[in-house]
Amino acid sequence: MHNLAIALKEKGYMVSGSDDEVFEPSRSRLKKHGILPEKNGWFPEKIDAGIDAVILGMHARKDNPELKKALDAGVKVYSYPEYLYEQTKYKKRLVIAGSHGKTTITSMVMHVLRKQNIRFDYMVGANIEGFDTMAGLSDEAEIAVFEGDEYLSSPIDPQPKFLWYKPHAAVITGIAWDHANVFPDEHVYTQQFETFINSIMPAGNLYYYQEDKHLPLRVEKNRNSICSQGYSAPEYTTEDERVVVFYDGNKYPVSVFGKHNMENLEAARLLCQDAGVKAEEFYRALEDFKGAARRLQRLAENKNSAVFLDFAHAPSKVKATCRALKEQYPDRKLIACLELHTFSSLNQNFLPQYAGSLESADEAWVYYNPSVVKHKKLPELDPAFVKKAFDSDVSISTDSDDLIKSLEKTPLTQANLLIMTSGNFDGQDIPELAKQIISNK
Repeated sequence: MHNLAIALKEKGYMVSGSDDEVFEPSRSRLKKHGILPEKNGWFPEKIDAGIDAVILGMHARKDNPELKKALDAGVKVYSYPEYLYEQTKYKKRLVIAGSHGKTTITSMVMHVLRKQNIRFDYMVGANIEGFDTMAGLSDEAEIAVFEGDEYLSSPIDPQPKFLWYKPHAAVITGIAWDHANVFPDEHVYTQQFETFINSIMPAGNLYYYQEDKHLPLRVEKNRNSICSQGYSAPEYTTEDERVVVFYDGNKYPVSVFGKHNMENLEAARLLCQDAGVKAEEFYRALEDFKGAARRLQRLAENKNSAVFLDFAHAPSKVKATCRALKEQYPDRKLIACLELHTFSSLNQNFLPQYAGSLESADEAWVYYNPSVVKHKKLPELDPAFVKKAFDSDVSISTDSDDLIKSLEKTPLTQANLLIMTSGNFDGQDIPELAKQIISNK
């Protein structure tokens, strides 16, 4: 939300906002741009019919007094994705959807378009090198690139966010059940992607991962006049610990690695093709692509070991990330540490989905905080049940301080440590921890 506020301020809009608490880095960034609220809290008296629009965040409550005042005053209330569409409805929209890989593909497309000097609006779910904000809007751009999230749009708009975007070209990376708090089973979850396919503009293009078990059938059932094309990973190899991609008789070095990232790369190439970028231009532009924050991000390293941080939290993401590191460094031991932090991952009905997800690791740790389980109003989790759900040899921890001490004592010689979380292990300074672990070895 704060990224959109800054983007609109930069575009020349008069922007104000409110929240019951503003955390870092939002606080510092809003202050820098002169739009940090003077006080925390809700002030319905500030809402009147002179406001052009209210943009409602996902975490606001339905009974929010400012929201009620806006609705009573007849002010147009938008969800975040709805407003992005409003700003780009006359532009060519490229949307990346799927249960995994969305942020990486979106950041690849953004990186390439910028290097090709193509103006574009955007929204992406992570900090990307070279971009000050995670959202950008302008009058000049004729293209918009959006990461298409399937989660709900707002407290008063329960449809998935990506249904607002109505893309001219779209990618679906794969479908693996997630967000169990709003999509109670796999069928309900996959149905959202079928609806997304039918939201693509007539004569639009859909690129889908052809090896996914759900997608081919969903694509066949679409009711729209679109062009669909399956994709998979291009031919590639590793030379001197760097991946080289083969395309049209030429070799192109890239900085990302792992089969899932090669699939992401192919999806990004096809989408950039829709923006007028040739394959050779695409690969040349990606030579210095460093990835999105917290996506196989290298935090610290020495000559024979490294510590990586990844946002992976859903089963398919955890499995792909572990495999990627093992594939890239087959001679190094892989120590994987996963925090269960989301509603789905702490739900005992969903946990069996993690079976085998850590099998590529030589040593695996799974951490969760019982207080977070309680806060999410979920049934208490038995460590023995969690261990059984992973169906592999994992160590379970419920105390982050004890876990960190164990990691610090773990020999990291000819080994990689992979930390996977959508949180921060209850306030741990993970980058500093990575430096400490490497310096101790």
